[in-house]
Amino acid sequence: MPASVADIINVMGVIAPVSLAEDWDNVGLQVGQMEWPVKTVWIALDPSPDIVAAACQKKVNLLITHHPLIFRALKSVHFDSPAGSAIFMAAKHRVAIFAAHTNYDNAVEGLNDTLARRIGLSNLKVLDTSGNSQIYKLVVYVPAEFVHEFIKILNETQVGNYGQHSDGAFISVGKDATNLEPFTATVRKSAGEFLQADTIRFETLVHHGDLNGIIEHLKRCQPYKTMAYDIYPLVRSNRKWGLGRVGELAKSADLRSFAMHIKKKLGLATVKIAGDLSLPINKAAVCTGSGSSLMKYFFDSEAQVFVSGDLRYHDAKDAVSANRGLIDIGHFASEHLIVDILAERLSRLLTDKGLNVKVEACKLERDPFVII
Repeated sequence: MPASVADIINVMGVIAPVSLAEDWDNVGLQVGQMEWPVKTVWIALDPSPDIVAAACQKKVNLLITHHPLIFRALKSVHFDSPAGSAIFMAAKHRVAIFAAHTNYDNAVEGLNDTLARRIGLSNLKVLDTSGNSQIYKLVVYVPAEFVHEFIKILNETQVGNYGQHSDGAFISVGKDATNLEPFTATVRKSAGEFLQADTIRFETLVHHGDLNGIIEHLKRCQPYKTMAYDIYPLVRSNRKWGLGRVGELAKSADLRSFAMHIKKKLGLATVKIAGDLSLPINKAAVCTGSGSSLMKYFFDSEAQVFVSGDLRYHDAKDAVSANRGLIDIGHFASEHLIVDILAERLSRLLTDKGLNVKVEACKLERDPFVII
């Protein structure tokens, strides 16, 4: 069965739900149109000009990358800039570009799970626990006769997105007792008399970054002069999605032996190590990409070593002072394993849906750093 860009994006939503992206990130369709037909998909780490040019030459229809092509708001598009030239080539050759970034990092069976398991960790838990305060339960009350219209209004917002789930809500019916005029203003009351009206209570989940926008949208659209609503911050325990992972080694090892094991498993020529090379390791933390921002959660965890990329000098000094270890495998090496794994998984899911699409891992990328 023929496929479109929209068809592929729907399947990617199963692998890496957009709701799992960090608030600061820019994921999703970067260039192109949803209705464009797709026969060939490439998976790559970066939408760099050389990769986009190769995709155009090979008549690829959709390029799926981990890093977004457009990360910050563009004030202009110059075709002689790296991003501008990629946009120009993609538009000219009708190559759509789609990014699955922190949503794929955070996802169950996403990039962090993949890296952790590749280096032999098990019994995985999420490293970054800050997300416990980033989800809220929003409760809104509306008149019973307004329920169908209100559901349409809710569907216009990003409510009910939680983990692997989306568009969820709980609805209950009750009586609203008030000494105010009802929203229709058709019933009058005597002084001090309470009116009762059939009322619907909606409960749904909202991400921190979406909360204010959703409330303002609902206020504009609901029928009451003053909207009745409640907000409850949620504490999540044992969630399986989020940034970074902590896991157990199959067998305890010292820091040097564990680093050599990682080199072999990932096929690396070199790694950087900080800490006592004889440090016993039985638990390790990992974060794909740049892990420096998760150092706090590493120190809060039971892991003796942190495996990531782009770790800084002061991160190393702090780790040594705390009698912990760091293994810096580089940004590229920590994330490039996405290419083969995502290509294989996406191909399988598309086949299961009866979509006739060829999915290939791009083999042209190399680590921009060379050690001499």
